Amino acid sequence: MVRAMSTLAVPTAVTDPDALAKRNARLLAAAVGIGGGNAPINIALGGIVGGLLAPNPIWATLPVTAFVLGTFLTSMPASLLMAIIGRKQGFVLGGAIGITGGLVAAAGILAGSFALFIIGSALCGSYHGFNQLYRFAAADTATPAFKPKAISWVMVGGLISALIGPQLVIHAQGAIPVAPLAGPFVAAAFVVALAMVPVLMTRFPPLAEQPGAAEPPRSLGEVARQAKFIVAVVVGMIAYALMNLVMTASPIAMIACGHSITDAALGIQWHIIGMFAPSFFTGALIARYGRTAIMATGLLLLAACGVVAISGLSIAHFWAALVLLGVGWNFAYVGATAMVTECHRPSERGKVQGLNDSLVFGLVALASLTAGFLQETAGWEAVNLVIFPFVAIALAALGYLALARRRPAMPA
Repeated sequence: MVRAMSTLAVPTAVTDPDALAKRNARLLAAAVGIGGGNAPINIALGGIVGGLLAPNPIWATLPVTAFVLGTFLTSMPASLLMAIIGRKQGFVLGGAIGITGGLVAAAGILAGSFALFIIGSALCGSYHGFNQLYRFAAADTATPAFKPKAISWVMVGGLISALIGPQLVIHAQGAIPVAPLAGPFVAAAFVVALAMVPVLMTRFPPLAEQPGAAEPPRSLGEVARQAKFIVAVVVGMIAYALMNLVMTASPIAMIACGHSITDAALGIQWHIIGMFAPSFFTGALIARYGRTAIMATGLLLLAACGVVAISGLSIAHFWAALVLLGVGWNFAYVGATAMVTECHRPSERGKVQGLNDSLVFGLVALASLTAGFLQETAGWEAVNLVIFPFVAIALAALGYLALARRRPAMPA
């Protein structure tokens, strides 16, 4: 009896099934926070350097467009490549591309070569395409319940990168006296290299050892026809494109309304905080209320941004609209990303995640190209009126999915 009681008294060790996923999510969040500073540098200085190097001022924003197109064109190949060589190896390759991009962009400035600077910008954008896959990688080893939190944890790193990037722009300008604007791009290469340290510390088991890996892959068309996948992609595309459209046009609109560059910069800073600060709790909200509810809330916040923006032209109106824009994007985009991870088997994730990001960043590239034109030709109110029909489309897609789930005969 004593022996039996003694045996029962020994506590049983409980292994956390998400221990590896949590470790990877923290490391990838650090990588995003450090290496993600590459993007703000390119966005902040691309147009300025372009204006100095371009043969004609109308091509000044071409480097920023090259950055966005680099992300778009890399999304699918990067995801497919990782399905073959593995996550860690793929991210290290992406880091090498990012380091090269920063150095080539700096060389373009030093040589006064617009073409070389565009090539460097495109390579930096390509690194950003690899970087975007960190959120999916964090979910690879997570249980279904932890996937939204893992994605959300990684996106917290974006808040750090949003703070690092502008500081590098400010403090690295004097690093190369003969070409002050080359310094931040050298710094961009350095932070990408530094970000590889936490990447190398991640651990991803071989695909064959992951749950569900034995299931044969379906065709991309079969996966893409799922109602859930279509809705996730539609919401992700619309949320990201609308965010990019309004964010890009807002500084131009603020200056046109007589506000200062400082006011515009602070507005963007608050917007970026709104984009990434909610990631501390977005995953928990999804776990409690469900992806659909949080995605719908995000879309309604995007619509609220439009309402506030067209209600007045004061600094308070601009700043409040930009904060709503950031939070709305976070809720909708994290929810859409989590939904995509439920639509594919492990053996399918490369092509499915690549297709998702290609579609998302394809529309983002279009929004980036049209934002300035729409602002200049139609005005700030027209920019924000665009929000409402697209939000309505995304909400209708979520409504269809909810209906499909209640009717088993329909494909959901």
